[in-house]
Amino acid sequence: MSSDRLSRHINLKNVTFLFSLVMFVWLIWYFYTSYGGPVELASYLVPIALIIQLLFMYQEGYLYKRLPPAANHILLMLYIGICLLTFYHFVTQYEQIAIWRQGSYTRMDYFVGLLIFLLVMELSRIAHPILFWINAVLVVYTIWGYLSPIDFFWHPGTTFYRVVTSSTVELSTGIFGLYSQMALTLIAAFLLLAAVARGFEAQSAMIAVMRRIAGRSRHTIPQTAVLASVSVGMVSGSGAANAAVTGSFTIPLMMRFGVPGAFAAAVEVGASMGGLIMPPLMAVAGFLMSEFLGVPYWDVMTRGFALAFVYFVTLSFSIYLISVRVLSSEPIKVPAVALYDKVKTSIFFLAIGYLAILMGWLNYGALLAALYTVMFMFILLLLAFLYFKYVRKDPAVEKETLFTNIRLTIETHANMTSYLTLLLATLGIMIGLFTVTGFINRMGAILLELGSWSIIATILMAWAFGWLAGAGLPPTATYIIMAIIVVEPLRQLGIDPWVAHFFAFLIAIWGELSPPTSLTAAVTAQIAGASFMRTMYEAVKICMPITLMSFAIFTRPGMVMEPGWAQVADTLLVAISTCGISAAMFGRFVTNHGVNALLRMALALISFIVMFHPDGKIAMMVGVVVMAATIFGVFCHRRVAPPTDAMLQAAG
Repeated sequence: MSSDRLSRHINLKNVTFLFSLVMFVWLIWYFYTSYGGPVELASYLVPIALIIQLLFMYQEGYLYKRLPPAANHILLMLYIGICLLTFYHFVTQYEQIAIWRQGSYTRMDYFVGLLIFLLVMELSRIAHPILFWINAVLVVYTIWGYLSPIDFFWHPGTTFYRVVTSSTVELSTGIFGLYSQMALTLIAAFLLLAAVARGFEAQSAMIAVMRRIAGRSRHTIPQTAVLASVSVGMVSGSGAANAAVTGSFTIPLMMRFGVPGAFAAAVEVGASMGGLIMPPLMAVAGFLMSEFLGVPYWDVMTRGFALAFVYFVTLSFSIYLISVRVLSSEPIKVPAVALYDKVKTSIFFLAIGYLAILMGWLNYGALLAALYTVMFMFILLLLAFLYFKYVRKDPAVEKETLFTNIRLTIETHANMTSYLTLLLATLGIMIGLFTVTGFINRMGAILLELGSWSIIATILMAWAFGWLAGAGLPPTATYIIMAIIVVEPLRQLGIDPWVAHFFAFLIAIWGELSPPTSLTAAVTAQIAGASFMRTMYEAVKICMPITLMSFAIFTRPGMVMEPGWAQVADTLLVAISTCGISAAMFGRFVTNHGVNALLRMALALISFIVMFHPDGKIAMMVGVVVMAATIFGVFCHRRVAPPTDAMLQAAG
């Protein structure tokens, strides 16, 4: 009887939860003590994270669909065995590997390194095929670079032994290097916020509250997506994940009230892209920026808020202008929101404020600030859960159980952390091989040579390079590549490090939408049942602020260089100019098409002056004109642009 009970509990989900719990407790302990440092932590926990990611991938279906179940089971056990062997070897030999045997490894060190290297490569082939093929080509190039007929790519080559050791047991680069260490320390600490919010269903509560805030007008229905993505984006590092969470609700809602499918999908793409800019997570790239610049993460966040402000103000304004053109002004009924959802939403934003106080006012370190904020949010959500379930006996919480919420929190955190650990370990291999071959230095030399001719040409080339990289890579990967290859040449050309890094960051965000491939657009188009290409085309127009901000920070560097009044002034100037350009793109000022076109071109021209003119005083004076023209244009647009009943019937 006891064996039957035991067999019922030993299953894939419970084994996954057990490993998730081990990593969760280990990380909480590390966040509080920082014992051993990030290198030792990564050496121990990278194998555990890979096991967890393997188990989560296996729950979604077999690793190899073409192989029989028995073969999949055997391979899963083999892969887990490799991870456990690596874990055991580093636990018992860490000091020897990290200190005494650097540069002179034993046969067992190399064997373990080879196994974990091959495993990460195989998992990246399954989860990130583009990164896998890039790394595969780099391995070949690293070994046989001396065969290159092109001087730019020639290098003396190295051995496969060096490829394996530089990617594993050397610890400074590769699988256990800086990027995996970041995934398991600073990033994992802030992912706790997302995990607790997901565990207590605070994200869905926020979406419901934002729908209520959007109001009774059909014109503000699409703003639900914007508000929801601002909220969810604070704790989401993926545009596609953000779109999947919020879009599953907001896209059908928009379409139900008459928003065309492609436009609804594009609105969600734009909102989800903005979520990647929003602190405190900032698409995970913000943590890496903090490490590259050697500054507290709070310094990155304060600058990120300025970019997020410009982006969401302009996005919301653009969506409103388009909504006036395609939707009727007939009022709609606003749904009621459960009190429990309002409380959970308030707790979430209260926790974000608490985090800002800890980091910005009390100067707590990022790890402790994140940990204390999570404890603060968890206690409040726990008290709210107990009150609504056992005191009020609220139907909204009737089916929830405390154990389920806590388990979901732990599993969500383990899934996100292990996924990012695999991604960043794969990128660690890539950057390590870039370093070994000297490719980074050669690429930097080309940019510097181009910069001696024209710094504008260098910036445009860097943007094109980032666009191409972002077409196939996630934002985090694109940012790392840009930060490693592009930022240093820009700094040597005299560009402020903050400007250079945020330029790389904004290009990485743009990469999430880069035509002709965009995972976020693919997700939203599928939800809306709309054309992928049409969705991406509409999204590119709506998301124009990202492209403009990528270049505006060079002429308005105060946005990202130093928080203060200069930052406020430059942020407002960029926001005024982007809103003016949006009014020129989407506004309708008069009924005469020729006159309307001339007015829109004039507004766009003076808006570009506000954004790019080097003299701040002239930009400010023209900005007053642009702001007045934009406000007046909105009143004209509300009168001229709304569709007639005949147009709405034809569209329907």
